Amino acid sequence: MHLLFSAEEDDAALEEELALSWPEAVARRIRRGVFSFEQGDLENSAAIPLVFARQLAANATPIIAASVRSWAEQTSEAILGKLADDQAWRMHVVPHYDSPANTTAGRRRCQLIDAAIQSELKARRRRLWRQRCDASTPWTTCESFVQVVLASPGAGWLSLAPAPLPFVLRRMVWPFPKGEIPVASDPAPPSRAFAKLIEAEVRSGACIGSGEHCVDLGASPGSWTYVALARGAKVTAVDRSPLRADLMRHAELRFVRGDAFTFIPDQPVDWLLCDVIAAPERSIDLLLSWLRRGLTRRFVVTIKFKGRRDYAQLDRLKSELARLTADWFVIRLCANKNEACAFGAAS
Repeated sequence: MHLLFSAEEDDAALEEELALSWPEAVARRIRRGVFSFEQGDLENSAAIPLVFARQLAANATPIIAASVRSWAEQTSEAILGKLADDQAWRMHVVPHYDSPANTTAGRRRCQLIDAAIQSELKARRRRLWRQRCDASTPWTTCESFVQVVLASPGAGWLSLAPAPLPFVLRRMVWPFPKGEIPVASDPAPPSRAFAKLIEAEVRSGACIGSGEHCVDLGASPGSWTYVALARGAKVTAVDRSPLRADLMRHAELRFVRGDAFTFIPDQPVDWLLCDVIAAPERSIDLLLSWLRRGLTRRFVVTIKFKGRRDYAQLDRLKSELARLTADWFVIRLCANKNEACAFGAAS
């Protein structure tokens, strides 16, 4: 059995996406925000990732545990039976209670269980215990992943994905607890939209670098340009309206007053950034056009929805990105509202 955790309030969207993209999975909702499914060929299915899934827990088994010690013993036995002593691995122990009011207590219990698992492994297989890594960087091919999810103090699931499965499933298995990233907060950018670009960078493991050239389409009032300039990049910002005054004065900014959908750079750039408000098919066509013409090395583009009928546009996007890019992701970010974000690297 495998588990999928939906993005916040996205159960219905994920259910529809599962039926459309993974019809053979026969998924069912087992509690708020959690779907279970059986899938023998998970690796091939994951080539078509699910936009509204926040996290995938592969090879999940139910656990009934009356005490912290019982949680630790059962989890340790599974780890010892699956992972080699010289294998790097990561572990998350997280709550997923139906009642948000119980989440704080759940987190405390998870901390105790995590510590107990560590003590158990340290006593029984110190060499394996030392291989645990607590990083949140993108997966490598030699890392395994253990997820312990509490649905209540005494019941939940254990997911163990041996290497290279986390890397193979990296478009849906995230190195963050339950796939969630705290939304960045900073009063300095012109708007809160900057948090979407920050999250896309964190998830991809690729950040805008000093001296790189970015094109920001539909840039006003300038939040994504703000991030790029702060990184030391050069930015060509395209919009019909100017950016915030301080950004317009920046030495590394070139402002082009015009249409984001008709602008073409003189030569390929390092980053295409686009958070323009437009129909989803227009943003998708814009991104695919830039990739087909080799105009950018990396990209971060949001796809905005007017309603649930627009979600079907994502199938075409995923299919084309798989063909046109070296690596790609499409997900509803924690910082997104009624939209998704496509990001990755061109071929």
